[in-house]
Amino acid sequence: MTKRLPHLAFCAALLGTLGFSVTPARADRCDDLARDLASRIDNMKVGATRGGIIYMQHPLASTASLGCSSRNKLAEFYAASSARKPPQAFIEMVATASAVVFTIPKDDALNGAKRCLGRLGFIRGNDIQTRYRKLDVHCARTSDGANITISREKDE
Repeated sequence: MTKRLPHLAFCAALLGTLGFSVTPARADRCDDLARDLASRIDNMKVGATRGGIIYMQHPLASTASLGCSSRNKLAEFYAASSARKPPQAFIEMVATASAVVFTIPKDDALNGAKRCLGRLGFIRGNDIQTRYRKLDVHCARTSDGANITISREKDE
């Protein structure tokens, strides 16, 4: 009986250590997505997170953000340019980000962004909403610049 006591004490200590070990916290999908965007797009940096929105920084965008999933949206990417007619590099950055966020080919995201931003103007107006490949694309132009929001509904 005395020979089993050290073995029982060792087993109890081992089980106690395993039972109370701390597991590392797992970041949610939105944080992982923001880090993935920062790694795939040059000069993209992840900023603060507030209210389900992760603010991002990029030299081509005056404002950029990644909206996490909500009740009705899968995700949302927003970018604003300080130019009324955004440069091609800005459109490429938006297309890359939306391709990563929505797991679609970059060419489809690029065509959707170009289509929406190309329609802004005197004839069609300064606020365009369109759909392209199950993406909701919303473009607006102000006196200061232009912005684009790309999102997808959850039920699609």
